[in-house]
Amino acid sequence: MPIAEIITIGTELLLGETVDTNTHYIARTLRDAGVDLYRSATVGDNQERIAQIIREGMARAEIIITTGGLGPTVDDPTRDAVALALNVETEFRPELWEQIKERFQRYSRTPTDNNRRQAYIPAGAIGIENDVGTAPAFIIETQLQAIISLPGVPREMEHLMQSKIMPYLRERFNLRGIIKPRVLHTSGVGESHIDARIGDLERLTNPTVGMAAHAGQVDIRITAKADSEPEADALIQEVEQQIRERLGNWIYGVDDETLEGVVLDALKKYNRSLAVVEANLDGRLLRRLAGKSDIFAGGEILSPPPKPEDLPQAVKMACQSHNAEICLGVMLEPGETMQTMHLVLLTPDDEKTFQHTYGGPPMMAPLWTVNLCLDHLRKINN
Repeated sequence: MPIAEIITIGTELLLGETVDTNTHYIARTLRDAGVDLYRSATVGDNQERIAQIIREGMARAEIIITTGGLGPTVDDPTRDAVALALNVETEFRPELWEQIKERFQRYSRTPTDNNRRQAYIPAGAIGIENDVGTAPAFIIETQLQAIISLPGVPREMEHLMQSKIMPYLRERFNLRGIIKPRVLHTSGVGESHIDARIGDLERLTNPTVGMAAHAGQVDIRITAKADSEPEADALIQEVEQQIRERLGNWIYGVDDETLEGVVLDALKKYNRSLAVVEANLDGRLLRRLAGKSDIFAGGEILSPPPKPEDLPQAVKMACQSHNAEICLGVMLEPGETMQTMHLVLLTPDDEKTFQHTYGGPPMMAPLWTVNLCLDHLRKINN
C-alpha cells in the first residue's frame, strides 16, 4: 500500500484563527481506500517553507496532498512552492483560465487580473478543473510519486477529493485494499486498568489496537488492513472478542453509539422513566438526555446548589414532581486541588449515594461528572 502525507497550508491555521478540518476529511478518505497515512503537517504561507516540507514528504511518501494557498492573492504561494520543490517553473494554462472565467460568468461576475494567477500551475502538472469554485487543483507526477494540490475551502476540497482525486489514486496506485477501524467505548474504568488487561493486544500489527482516553471514558480502536471489507471484519472480530472477554461490562458500545443513548435504550427496555437534578454542571447532564427519548421525564438545575446532605431530598422531590421511577441527583463541589462529585441514585428498590473525587484539569470536571453519572445509570439493570 502506498504511504501518504497531508500538508495543510495557511498562516491562519498556525495562528489558530481557522480550524483545520481538511486533514480529518482527507485522512478518513485515504483510510477507507487502504492508504497508509504516517504524517500530517501545517505550514504557513511561505514559499520556501512549503517547498521544504514538500521535499521532506517526498523522501518518505508516494502521495503528498496539500490543501490551501491556491487563491488569487499574493499570499497564496502553493503553486510556486510546489514548482520550487520540484525544480520546475510555473506555466500559464489557457484552458484553466477559461474555466475560471466561466465560473465567474455563472454568477454574473468578472474576474480580476489577479484571478489569472490561478491559471498558472507547475510545468508538466495535470490541471484539475474545479467545477465548484474558482481555484483549479493540480497533480504533478514523478516516477514514483504524485503531489496533489487542492483548494483549502472544505466544500471544494471534499468535492474534488471524491470526484477527481480518489479515482486518480485508485488507478495510479492500483488501490484495492481497505483500512477499517472499529471503536469500542468503555466507561467507569481508567486507561491504565484497561492497558493492564489488553496490553499484549496493543502490540499486534494487523489489526492494531490503540486507546484514546477521555474524561470518564476510554475508547479502544481496532484497525484492520485487508483486501476486502469482509476480510477486515474477520480480523477485527477475532480481536474484539478477546477484548470483550477481558473487559466485560466496562464496554458499553461501539462506533457511533453514545453513553446516553445506551442508558436511555436500557431504561426504555424495562419501561422505567428517568428524572435528574444537577448542580454546578451548567445543564450539561440535562442536555445530554433531553429530547433523546420519551423515557426521559425531565429534570431541574438546582440553584443555588444545596448542601451535599440535602441532595437526597432534592432527588425525592424531583421523582414526585416528574412522576419518574428512576431519579438521579448530582452536584459537583469545587475545591482547590480536587473536585468532589456527590451523587444520589433513587430506584423503586433502593437509594444509593456515591462520592467520587477528581484531580484532573478543572475545566474537564463537568464532563467527567456527567459521564460518571451516565455510567451509574447504565449499570442499574446489570
